[in-house]
Amino acid sequence: MEAVLPFLMLPAAFVLMFLGVQVMFAMMITAVLFGLVTFGDKVVHQFIEKIDDLSSNFVFAAVPLFVFMGAMLEKSGIADRLFEAIHIWTRRLPGGLALATVLMCIIFAASSGVIGATESVVGLLTIPIMLRYGYSKALISGTICAGGSLGTIIPPSVVVVVMGPLADLSVGDLMYGMLFPGLIMALFYLAYILVLCVIRPEMGPRIPPEPGEPSFGAKLKISSVNLLPPVFMIFAVLGSILLGWASPTEAAAIGALCAVLLTVLYGQFTLRGLGEALVKTLTITAMIMGVLLAGTLFTGVFIGGGGINTANMLIQEMQLSPWTLLFLMLFIIFLVGFFLDWISIVLIFIPIFTPLIKAAGFDPVWFCILFLIMIQTSYLTPPMAPAIFYLRAVAPPVITISDMYRGVMPFILLQALTLVVVMIWPAVVTWLPSVLLQLR
Repeated sequence: MEAVLPFLMLPAAFVLMFLGVQVMFAMMITAVLFGLVTFGDKVVHQFIEKIDDLSSNFVFAAVPLFVFMGAMLEKSGIADRLFEAIHIWTRRLPGGLALATVLMCIIFAASSGVIGATESVVGLLTIPIMLRYGYSKALISGTICAGGSLGTIIPPSVVVVVMGPLADLSVGDLMYGMLFPGLIMALFYLAYILVLCVIRPEMGPRIPPEPGEPSFGAKLKISSVNLLPPVFMIFAVLGSILLGWASPTEAAAIGALCAVLLTVLYGQFTLRGLGEALVKTLTITAMIMGVLLAGTLFTGVFIGGGGINTANMLIQEMQLSPWTLLFLMLFIIFLVGFFLDWISIVLIFIPIFTPLIKAAGFDPVWFCILFLIMIQTSYLTPPMAPAIFYLRAVAPPVITISDMYRGVMPFILLQALTLVVVMIWPAVVTWLPSVLLQLR
């Protein structure tokens, strides 16, 4: 019975969640109850140790800094300027507005790494323009949902900052590993939009020439003024991490400072805006750290109660091949993604799955990138589909839920294609970390 007890924790936590208990409290209640049954009152000492480990882990200091970056970028007017700088080059292409939207999402994702913030800002800016030019509502929905979710798989990423310590892996190695898969996914998005709008021009019509369009030199000037400062910020954050000049926490601090400087540069800085960004940072960080604490206590009781050892024994008795085990784990992640948010999935399953993956002989960094792709897929997949909830909050009534569901389906398939590419060619993930490790 003791060997089975840890595996009853997941169903118990899910039952509480489905009854309406918040994720954080559902995991805390489950951890306390099962901890008392397994360890008695000694579980208090284990909880204190876990809380101390979490609060003293300096890596998590990057979380509020990255969140603050995203909040300040919302106030900087950078989205309007980026869209102008990109759209003047793509406007003549089929689906040019949608292509510009994805490119802007890539830059936003590489700037802040905060999921949701990008989608809201980009949606408010681009939906009215694409509707005005007669773009398909499904294409509008899919483009914004998929582009806004790129913060999961393009570094820097708050998800990776949380995932690294839980998987006992370097956050830097995870960021190196996710760079190429993230760019491959983004290229798939761009190629799909372009091909779709070439075959079916009514989905994303070309914008006709307008009088008074800027000359080539004027376009270069607009792009340099509006694009170079954000690109410099991306290099300051992402470049400093990839080149080994700064840790993720230090790079996040640099990025937070750059975000403030950008608002000053663009004349958008106000004390009220700064205050709103700080309040938003506090709210989101408190949510993330609260769920992180609950998940740490939960997995501590699961592992301490012998859950990992029992799982290893079961796998050995079932004689699952390593690849069968991998597919089973990814399928579980995909299923729970229908109901849970990304942080809950990471907190519950990464500490459980990572030791099993190592025992099966797989590269844990490679597995974590597959895990991220599955999280991003669940981010778009109904019924939970947080991406659709974000879009619903900013989209006009003319874009229906049905449009959104139809719009995200092709992008879910493109994410699945990215997953296949990464599985077939693990070097897409492992090559860059190995090269940068040799250079350091």
